[in-house]
Amino acid sequence: MIRPNSASNLSSKFTITMARKGGPKITLFLLFISIIAFGVFVPVFAPLPSLSSSSHSHRHRKANARSFEIADDVFWKDGKPFRIIGGDLHYFRILPEYWEDRLLRAKALGLNTIQTYVPWNLHEPQPGNLVFEGIADLVSFLKICQKLDFLVMLRAGPYICAEWDLGGFPAWLLAIEPALKLRSSDPAYLKLVDKWWGILLPKVAHLLYNNGGPIIMVQIENEFGSYGDDQSYLHHLVKLAREHLGENIVLYTTDGGTRETLEKGTIRGDAVFSAVDFSTGEDPSPIFKLQKEFNAPGKSPPLSAEFYTGWLTHWGEDLQHTGAGFTASALEKIFSQNGSAVLYMAHGGTNFGFYNGANTIADESGYTYKPDITSYDYDAPIKESGDVDNAKFRALKRVIGRHSVASLPSTPPDNEKTGYGPIRLQKTAFLFDLLDMINPADVVESRNPVSMESVGQMFGFLVYVSEYASKDDGNILFIPKVHDRAQVFVLCSSDDKERRPTYIGTIERWSNEKLLLPNTKCASNISLIVLVENMGRVNYGQYMFDRKGILSSVYLDGRILDGWKMITIPLHTLNEVPRTNLITLVAHSRIVTSSALRKLEDSD
Repeated sequence: MIRPNSASNLSSKFTITMARKGGPKITLFLLFISIIAFGVFVPVFAPLPSLSSSSHSHRHRKANARSFEIADDVFWKDGKPFRIIGGDLHYFRILPEYWEDRLLRAKALGLNTIQTYVPWNLHEPQPGNLVFEGIADLVSFLKICQKLDFLVMLRAGPYICAEWDLGGFPAWLLAIEPALKLRSSDPAYLKLVDKWWGILLPKVAHLLYNNGGPIIMVQIENEFGSYGDDQSYLHHLVKLAREHLGENIVLYTTDGGTRETLEKGTIRGDAVFSAVDFSTGEDPSPIFKLQKEFNAPGKSPPLSAEFYTGWLTHWGEDLQHTGAGFTASALEKIFSQNGSAVLYMAHGGTNFGFYNGANTIADESGYTYKPDITSYDYDAPIKESGDVDNAKFRALKRVIGRHSVASLPSTPPDNEKTGYGPIRLQKTAFLFDLLDMINPADVVESRNPVSMESVGQMFGFLVYVSEYASKDDGNILFIPKVHDRAQVFVLCSSDDKERRPTYIGTIERWSNEKLLLPNTKCASNISLIVLVENMGRVNYGQYMFDRKGILSSVYLDGRILDGWKMITIPLHTLNEVPRTNLITLVAHSRIVTSSALRKLEDSD
């Protein structure tokens, strides 16, 4: 998900000192027998300041007490040293029917921890419309993780990046006026974050590790140091998380392993644990060393919170691929320095529906918009299909096996594939045939075009309609700012023969050139119809405030074209298309047909 910074920065080795328990009168023989029989080893070290406000000493903690803490630059689970061997696996990128299957494959890889984001836009697609069922059933996913003996690192946002539409923010935030300043201490924005976390965090509080659940750590924001420098914002999120989750849970941040990103993106001291990410293959030593500067003394176990097993793919690119040997060797370097790591991704999955994100790539023109593809395979060891019979899975499992305290489960076979045969589609209507049947209440009129978000169209397509008078030598159309792809049509409504609009051409965000509208003989004004497609909102960087639709005036022969109608086409669920009387018309036609058949049968 995160865009790692390619500069070096990370870590120092840690040494775990173990002291055996026993009285001075115990003979060496009895001590040897007791060690073999019971394996009684208790870590001993001086008390250190806690990540929470309540400090304590591990010396007085029972070995079987349920706790997850950081001390002596080590993770401690139930009073025993623990190495995080984790992997990102996102419940919202996997059908619920396959959650357990994919988790079992992660278990076979040798993982002991699952890291997952929580996308706000999935759970609150419209203000106040909360969704926690089906693919959004976070609690059920967490319970399956616990059932399979996984720990969980929960990335609660509110911003997640994740190559997910708008970085997980609901698109309706972009319709609020005056405009919100996302990812900041803007009071209007924080009020909405407070409300959202006031819903989310209580839902998962009972699943914290200290409460008997699997959640050992909760992430605050996400790689904020690559975006902003608002410490008040981060402190607000920490305070809010503590109010809902208590003082014992480990809160953490993740930032690129450079001094600049850590200075801006985390909080020095013990308010949070500062984790790092960095490019696969970088020397982890200096980065883990730098990480220690941003954590309290003794509170910096080396952790690569995003160890990249592959990379994302944009539309038009070849599928990304990283070598199995190279990836495994990089992971070995981290483990050999007593580091922990979370594979990003262990299993990528799929960007279902319209939820894919997009990136902006700097170039000579400023930047180029790059939407992500539907697949989020990521060249991960567990493929999008769930397949694990591949070189990368085997290579990573060998490395993990050498550093795991437990023996690893056997690798399951790939799931069987089957063919479903040809699928025959039946055309029921042309898109533009539906426009005349749209409820007038669903049509927004404005002097100038307005954004998709402003008319409540968060995903898919929006139709813009205006009129103009044709010239003998044609007209020049120019739309300076369209997000993201506009197909242009014209229609002479007075022409009985021309029943449907005529396609003229396409204007794209990355090459919004002028378009010639040919001369069309028409007794009336010509309808200009612009079908705009949202290809995915930017999820990372300074251009993340990414509204969709026509975002500028429209120029015809150099002059502003006024008078626009915006018609929504809600495709987020096909059961809502169209929001017209089309079904009634079809049903009525069937009634008429049946009546005619009965009359015909009676006449016989």
